[in-house]
Amino acid sequence: MRGVVNSGVGAAGMLAAVGLVLAGCAASGPSSANHVDGVVVPVVAEVAAGDWSVSAWVAGDGENTAEQLGTATSAEDGAFSVSLGDVDLATSLVYVLATQAGDDAATFATVVPADGSAITLNERTTVATAYSLAQFTGTDGVSGVSPGLPNAASMIPNFVDLTTGDYGAVLTSSPNGNETTALASFTSLANMLTACTLDTDACAVLMDAAGSRFDEAPADTFQAFAAIARDPGAEVSELYDLSLAVAGDRPGLTEEPSAWTLALRFDGDGETLDGPGTFAVDPEGNVWVNNNYEYGADPTEPVCASDLVLEFSPAGEMIGTYAGGGLSGSGFGIAFDPSGQLWLSNFGFAGEGCDEQPPHNSLSLFTTDGTPLSPADTGFTAGELAWPQGVDVTADGSVWTANCQTGTVTVYPGGDPEQAMTLSAGLDQAFGVVDNGRHVFVSGIASSSVAVFDYDGTLVGGAPLTGDEFVLPMGVASDPEGNVWVANSGSTTLPCPERPISSGPTGSVALISADGTTVSGPFSGGGVTRPWGITTDGDGNVWVANFADQRVSAFCGTNPETCPGDLSTGDAISPDDTGYGFNGLVRNTGLIVDPSGNVWVANNWEEVPIQSNPGGHQLVVFVGLAAPVEVAPFTG
Repeated sequence: MRGVVNSGVGAAGMLAAVGLVLAGCAASGPSSANHVDGVVVPVVAEVAAGDWSVSAWVAGDGENTAEQLGTATSAEDGAFSVSLGDVDLATSLVYVLATQAGDDAATFATVVPADGSAITLNERTTVATAYSLAQFTGTDGVSGVSPGLPNAASMIPNFVDLTTGDYGAVLTSSPNGNETTALASFTSLANMLTACTLDTDACAVLMDAAGSRFDEAPADTFQAFAAIARDPGAEVSELYDLSLAVAGDRPGLTEEPSAWTLALRFDGDGETLDGPGTFAVDPEGNVWVNNNYEYGADPTEPVCASDLVLEFSPAGEMIGTYAGGGLSGSGFGIAFDPSGQLWLSNFGFAGEGCDEQPPHNSLSLFTTDGTPLSPADTGFTAGELAWPQGVDVTADGSVWTANCQTGTVTVYPGGDPEQAMTLSAGLDQAFGVVDNGRHVFVSGIASSSVAVFDYDGTLVGGAPLTGDEFVLPMGVASDPEGNVWVANSGSTTLPCPERPISSGPTGSVALISADGTTVSGPFSGGGVTRPWGITTDGDGNVWVANFADQRVSAFCGTNPETCPGDLSTGDAISPDDTGYGFNGLVRNTGLIVDPSGNVWVANNWEEVPIQSNPGGHQLVVFVGLAAPVEVAPFTG
């Protein structure tokens, strides 16, 4: 099936989160069981709970398919007990399917908790499981490896209570709940499945819409929702009409969405995040984010520079906040080196009216446990750092940093500040940095250019790439083949410290060949408006965060066979007019794809920013939307 990833995310390490089975961790309660008890409870009483065919499966390992463990038939009240054989719940992901009696019927799904406690299967558990495991679910069932698959499963309890089948606490509470359309979207998706339990014709509509842009049709309704999660912009109207066929137990969407995405917001402890910039992911799938401003709930009260970097679990829970090392309003620079040390650039963000302007001339360095290694008061300042933004680290540990104020690039060979080099390439407002495994690419916003460097600092071709393909470019990202994609903002420049006047067309993306010699594009559509951050997924497809209009955009990469439908390189995957819109977004900067196929987006500035404290306060996770990205194990 095109767009389905069942392997290739093999990094070591696990995370126990929200009481779910996560291989490699000690589970509370028994580590294995020979059966699991449960109940099938359709949302509407008109649908019989008895005579459903129940089966338990252990997920495949990325190379082998899922294996059936046991079967049962639900009693009149929906109760069942199904054998799990000798499977060890501490090291295996087990999921359960229940199929309604009759032809072309509905299939429910859920996962077995780590302690083997009783489960409920209904429409809600099915949608939650299908979206969370979307990138590991194909016509042969669920298959994948650590950490991607178990981390993906840890997202399920955010949507639904595994024991009761009721709505999950994260979905129904702030900063989600009634503050965004996520809860209504989830309810509408569940209503589609309820319609299917009442009418097999509705099942046919669901299955046809879900498989419309894939080579292989889903085999059941669980697989159908996984397919919708992977390609949420297909057949939107048909699915919306189906969602209106049955009234659920709470209101669903009252108007057609731009796409059938499911996105959750996370705000940590609710009093730390303020202007998250962009992300780095470690081999266990934990997500690290830099923070522009010290937290302030009142946007009219001036805030100064944040001195924190934050770590979140794959399920969106804040693990820790780490301070020191000279952190000073870190903006768009964060990257791990091969040994696992985390580098951050200090742009020196601060709100208007901050009574003590921060420095804008340093890098900070942390260990994986959050211990600062850079000087506490100043960070590392060698190499003429000046309002630094993008950072990337090459395989030999060399740290490359873009200096927005001077347009230069600072290099710490082997990560050693004492060996610092400063490179000049004629860039104006140097911003994004990416190593593609052959060269280092650096964007210049105001110069509308991209410089390509050899690792020794030589400028490839003697001058930056320029042309109509680049319009105020910001983020740069490399795909698995080394091709480099560029986010053309079209209208953005930065105050570093002065902001040049800018104006331009709607944003776009451009493509540079891996050797840095050929430029294609610009490519537009997909709802792209004002691109800032850009990343690629495990299939090489392209994801863009827009600094306007509350949407994420997606484009087909250089391997169109992984794209839904008959798309070509540079074609939009997301809807042209709206992108993947979500009212839980604000002004977005960085984004990244994790090993579970979730797309993390930084809510950096509020929609209407008050300059004393313009920062947004959430991370947004689009669940199951992109092909998982492998993160190499650290060498240190």
